[in-house]
Amino acid sequence: MILFRRRLLNDRARLGRWGERYCERYLRNKGLRTLARNYSCKVGELDLVMVDADRTLVFVEVRSRADERFGPAEATVTSVKRARVARAARHFLAVHQVEDRPLRFDVVALILGRSGPPQIRHYERAFVP
Repeated sequence: MILFRRRLLNDRARLGRWGERYCERYLRNKGLRTLARNYSCKVGELDLVMVDADRTLVFVEVRSRADERFGPAEATVTSVKRARVARAARHFLAVHQVEDRPLRFDVVALILGRSGPPQIRHYERAFVP
């Protein structure tokens, strides 16, 4: 586990991929179902698209960090990032012809840390585009 953690701490891309998988498992354990991972289109990217038990379509932005020396991970979801996620969500809805479904935008912050289990914070309805 120590070697695995060291690899994640030294490779931001690997940490991001691992963080998205970890957060997806976390959300599935909370009862959400995965529709898409890393949905990419010309206007942006969606980390996770999931469905909650009440049929709400959930667009999830995952922020994985080694630590929070420079501030909370969720603070990096700026207004520009929120707008990009909202555009990608509109594209997803149009392509998949989704209408008349409740929607929400969540942020999940995952902090690996130097030791111990990762910290995870889930913000439901983190923003409204």
